[in-house]
Amino acid sequence: MIVELLQGASDVARSGGLSGAGIGAGLAAIGSGIGIGLIGGRATEAMARQPEMAGQVQTGALILAALVEGVALFAVVIAFLIQNKY
Repeated sequence: MIVELLQGASDVARSGGLSGAGIGAGLAAIGSGIGIGLIGGRATEAMARQPEMAGQVQTGALILAALVEGVALFAVVIAFLIQNKY
């Protein structure tokens, strides 16, 4: 009886870990999409206002987008590690 209850608790913990990993990966993807969209939109506005600064704005925007993507990739990897733990 007790062993069956403990095995059931393990299944509950496993499903919670899998759900948390899925939600975490999804939120990381959504967050990075929003962040990169904002960077692109603001960079386009900046280049439209000052065309002579387009090269510098574009370089900065690409660096920022790479950093946002790196953080999102890190979050997805952590979510998958959590998934494999349970």
